[in-house]
Amino acid sequence: MTLDPETTAVVIVDMQNGFCHPDGSLYAPGSESVIEGCAKLVDRAREAGANVVYTRDVHPTEQFDGAHYYDEFERWGEHVLEGSWEAKLVEELDPREEEEVVVKHTYDAFYQTQLEGYLDAHGVTDLVFGGTLANVCVLHTAGSAGLRDYRPLLVEDAIGYIEEDDREYALDHADWLFGQVVSMDDVPFE
Repeated sequence: MTLDPETTAVVIVDMQNGFCHPDGSLYAPGSESVIEGCAKLVDRAREAGANVVYTRDVHPTEQFDGAHYYDEFERWGEHVLEGSWEAKLVEELDPREEEEVVVKHTYDAFYQTQLEGYLDAHGVTDLVFGGTLANVCVLHTAGSAGLRDYRPLLVEDAIGYIEEDDREYALDHADWLFGQVVSMDDVPFE
């Protein structure tokens, strides 16, 4: 299997200060540890001429006011609030003007965002995932991609986590159900 850069996008999920920086409210060392891997994946995509997409998890302070059931602030506390330092991508990832940045408000980057329209408009069929968290936003976004008939590849050494067991579960589940797990060295650009 090889990836045609013309029809491939590297998707970097939620590599933001709130999750990856020690001062972030939901900091996880396993997320910080993959910053370099995500940057390397972006560099490889750029060199190959593939599309690069970043997602940012961003929450307006009032997003969950009056929520019936789905309330991330109840589960995680307030995090990556709109306009905050936490909501910014880590400085090691510096999107270029032509690269897409998708702002999302849930775990799934396809839900009520421009992501699918962007991918379709650019003829993308294959998605290569890095980012964080393995068993939350990466899993839900990659699963949603598979259900939309994109081919998801999850780059195991570029995917962050809170607990190593959570990462292993997410990657095993993705590999079994809807995608493929590869290492950085096996990302097969033509």
